[in-house]
Amino acid sequence: MAITDLAEARQQSTSPQMLRPYAGSFAAVVILQLIGAIAGLAPLLAVVELGRTLLSPGPIDHAHVWTIVITGAAGLFVRLLFTAASSGLGHLLDGQVQLTLRRQVAARLGRVPIGWFSRRRTGELAKVVGEDVSAVHPFIAHAPGELAAAFVVPLVSLIYLFTIDWRLTLITLIPVVLAVLLVPLMMTPVRLREQEEFDAAMGRIASSVVEFVQGIAVVKAFGGSGRAHRTFRTAVDDFVSIFFRWVHGISGIAAGMQLALSPPFVLLVVLIGGTALITTGDLAPADLLPFLLLGLGLTAPVAALGHGFDDLQAARRAVGRIRDVLEVEPLPEPAHPVAPEGHRVELRDVRFGYEADHEVLRGIDLVLEPGTVTAIVGPSGSGKSTLVQLLPRFFDPTGGSVVLGGVDLREIGSRRLYRTVSFVFQDVRLLRASVTDNIALAVPHAVHDDVVRAARLANIHDRILELPRGYDTVIGEEAGLSGGEAQRISLARALLAATPVLVLDEATSFADPQTEQAVRRALATLGGDRTILLIAHRMETIADADTVVMLRDGKIVERGRPAELLAQDGQFAAFWRSHRSALADETETQRADLRSVIADETEARGADLR
Repeated sequence: MAITDLAEARQQSTSPQMLRPYAGSFAAVVILQLIGAIAGLAPLLAVVELGRTLLSPGPIDHAHVWTIVITGAAGLFVRLLFTAASSGLGHLLDGQVQLTLRRQVAARLGRVPIGWFSRRRTGELAKVVGEDVSAVHPFIAHAPGELAAAFVVPLVSLIYLFTIDWRLTLITLIPVVLAVLLVPLMMTPVRLREQEEFDAAMGRIASSVVEFVQGIAVVKAFGGSGRAHRTFRTAVDDFVSIFFRWVHGISGIAAGMQLALSPPFVLLVVLIGGTALITTGDLAPADLLPFLLLGLGLTAPVAALGHGFDDLQAARRAVGRIRDVLEVEPLPEPAHPVAPEGHRVELRDVRFGYEADHEVLRGIDLVLEPGTVTAIVGPSGSGKSTLVQLLPRFFDPTGGSVVLGGVDLREIGSRRLYRTVSFVFQDVRLLRASVTDNIALAVPHAVHDDVVRAARLANIHDRILELPRGYDTVIGEEAGLSGGEAQRISLARALLAATPVLVLDEATSFADPQTEQAVRRALATLGGDRTILLIAHRMETIADADTVVMLRDGKIVERGRPAELLAQDGQFAAFWRSHRSALADETETQRADLRSVIADETEARGADLR
């Protein structure tokens, strides 16, 4: 069953197209291992023949004895040489296959819809690319040779032993049969489910660690370290519970297999059987020696597979997770891409839902004219971020269409689309590269003056000059940036790209008022014929928009110029008033705090004077 499981796992592991270039290397690994395994029997057979020669009556043939010794030593040397060659070639092959796998996973992740990542945990994806690909190592580096040895060595040994005595041969097979009978108990649905739970628990630990580290600043600032640690401890406790349950269920079976294949048990079975046959006169005492030596050779390959069974099972599950990623449907590319004419954007009866039974957007009809700024507003959960993510095609709508320049986005090639649409989102990720490389990501051949101009427009130029090496500073190594500074780098990147369509999802959420004012001036300066769609919460940004679209429950409930909507005294006006009221309350709270601080300082100074 272990061999069957291995074959099944290898069949699932990778596509034949990927392994086909390595077929010759796989064959070489197997052939070298076979030669080494068969040569490894020579020392055992030499000991057997040496014993028979020395125990036989009459004078000893010294030349024959030395021939046997030299043959055994030569077999041992050949075994070491060919086994080392097989192992070395297998590990080189493993490195090549893992590199190919990682490239395939990276290529597939580069083609899936960007929105797919927002529905996945970072730790789980990192585990697939890192740990799971590494877990394929037993399949490639060890399994071919061990599988060949597990078949050939026992087969050659059995043939030899059958020529001596078939009855004792069958007795010698008893430990192997007992071990094989225990294997199905390790493959029951309960055991497989426990192994899947084990892997899931490991994934939860990895995700909780990543989430805790990424959010450590917020956790400390708001005193939530206890809850954050509790999440990690819960994941660890779940893992420990699952691990103990898995070990409890499998430990007895594993112990039984190890006992059946252990040298003392094998020798005991052979000695009992051999003694019985010798006492009845059916077996010569000297003929017991090959069974004592080769009996261990029968069980050793099976024991090696048994010892690596956990690794093979873990590799099988890792292969399944890798396959799940490789089978994610990529973002469909048009067979014959169509170039948009202009950059007028239309959303025609757009519907979208992350789940089949729940729509987030329901019948959105919206036109974004070139040279205009459209602000999307609405309460949390109204579908604002989902709507703007459809424009750069992070997702495809489940109903209706998004049209750019008269062409459905699904008919525009992704390269052309991202040369037409740029975006800045609230959750910014910068590369571990220089500031210049981060800003010029979309325009790698941009001249330095253009990079500086974009940085000035995003109000980040002065901060960059304060870094250790200015624009050549490597972010994440030589310096770190705040959330607002990272957003301004991202905004500078979008401004440098100078695409006709710009999407901003709360792109100034971390900015101070001065920075936001500078950004608004930059957008006004670069507006021209550009189509801008943004999510806004600050009233100043909304007031500068040409059109305001009010969303609620995935539907457009109001649209128009800000002044017109305020005059209508509808839902947008109520939203505006509640926002201004909240700002007023916050300002009054800040003033009260300031007055309290001043009063305390005044009182303290008066006490000092007294």
